[in-house]
Amino acid sequence: MISLGENPLTARDRGLTAAVLTLMAGEVPPPFAVRLFRPLPTFSHTPGDLHTGVPAERGFGPHVDQTNHSVVVGEQVVVKWLNPPVPLPHPAPEILAHLAEAGFNDTAPPYATLTCDLDGVAHLVAIVTGYLPQARDGWEWCVDEAVAGTTAFARDLGRLAADLHLALSTLPAHDAGRLRGAVPPVVTGAAARAESALREALELTDGEAGAWLASRAELLRRELAALDTPVTSPLIRIHGDLHVGQILRWRDGYAVIDFDGNPTVADADPCQPAARDVAQLATSLEHVAQVAILRRSTPPAQAAAWAATARTTMLAAYRARLADRDRPDLLDATLLRPFEVEQECRELIYAARHLPRWRYAPMGVLRTWYPEENIT
Repeated sequence: MISLGENPLTARDRGLTAAVLTLMAGEVPPPFAVRLFRPLPTFSHTPGDLHTGVPAERGFGPHVDQTNHSVVVGEQVVVKWLNPPVPLPHPAPEILAHLAEAGFNDTAPPYATLTCDLDGVAHLVAIVTGYLPQARDGWEWCVDEAVAGTTAFARDLGRLAADLHLALSTLPAHDAGRLRGAVPPVVTGAAARAESALREALELTDGEAGAWLASRAELLRRELAALDTPVTSPLIRIHGDLHVGQILRWRDGYAVIDFDGNPTVADADPCQPAARDVAQLATSLEHVAQVAILRRSTPPAQAAAWAATARTTMLAAYRARLADRDRPDLLDATLLRPFEVEQECRELIYAARHLPRWRYAPMGVLRTWYPEENIT
């Protein structure tokens, strides 16, 4: 499986993922190792699967944009093969184990991770989670909400994000001394990271969009200036890539998934202000509006009004949930705008490097934020 390259599942490999999953429930030979978070489910075989001796398996289909490769086994479990395997430490195993222990259930149930020693270095090979029936990610269901002009869902998103942060704030890896009481200012390097993102976005964005971005560069820098001030809110383990595409709406509600961290940010500190996740979630709602404009012909003014209401509703629900749990200190609202600006820069970098057609979304958001009359 490790050597199969960029597509670990082909027709000839049918049954391989299910067979490996079955083996993970028993003794695993070196150099492999399994970390179980909860007992793996048992599977039944349909008559059509008797020739392989394992349960049915399938992919998610070509319409699902994935960095890695996921296989659904027996309509009960999803095995995500990391492609290629990633050297440890990796954020997912620790976070999944903690969320299971903390009783956070608004995610795909974590079952196990598979690791392997490659050239003397432990690598994460696969992550096994529960399958959520009728699940659709936010780039589908949330776009439908934008087209319909409905925003009640945003309360659920705010509560979900707050509950996630409340659970992650108890992860022992962060500085427990910063949980309560007087919090000493901490220099996080956020300003330098944001300036680097802006500089790279300016370098990589060409044509008319690049000229427009350059004309707003100083305004963007002023927005980022708040990051020069030492952070006084708690630093917690964050999701690191929290956008609507990571939030599934399924048969029984909502679930946040994919704790691999941000694939476009190298060496990101796992402990950061919760505001970074909240800012990315907020900007993703504005990206949804841009998708609705381009792909579903939603009038721009209508989409912008929807995005404004959705993000306001989400943020209000997030704050209310923290207040209900006596943790309003987790969110420093002054960090939201600079983190949002940095996120749009990172979206432009991602578009330039990996998905050029995506540039319309962050550019559309920035044009909404900084219309012609506000460039000085």
